[in-house]
Amino acid sequence: MKIKKNDNVIIISGKDKGKEGKVLFTFKDTDKVIVEGINTVKKHVKSQQRGQAGEVVEKAMPMHVSNVALIDPKTKKATRVGYEMKDGKKVRIAKKSGQPV
Repeated sequence: MKIKKNDNVIIISGKDKGKEGKVLFTFKDTDKVIVEGINTVKKHVKSQQRGQAGEVVEKAMPMHVSNVALIDPKTKKATRVGYEMKDGKKVRIAKKSGQPV
C-alpha cells in the first residue's frame, strides 16, 4: 500500500468525492484507511452508567485505499506515487511533478 499515515489525500470516489483530509490509520491487511473527517457515520451509543443519557457520536469509518489519492505538494492535485533512489535511500515521489512526498 502506497498511502501512509499522516499523508494528505483527496477522495476520488464515493459520497465524499473531492474532499481532502489527513490519513489517521492504515489497515494493511484489508487495504483500508481512515481519513480525518471523511466517511463519517452517526453511531448510537448506549449509556454506560445508570442515570447517564445515551448519545449519538459521529465516527470516521474506514474506506478502501483505491478511493483515495495522494495530493501532490507542488500542484495540490491528485497524483500517483512512485519511488526513486536518492543517496542510497528509497524515496516516495509524486508521479506528476517528481517532488518528494
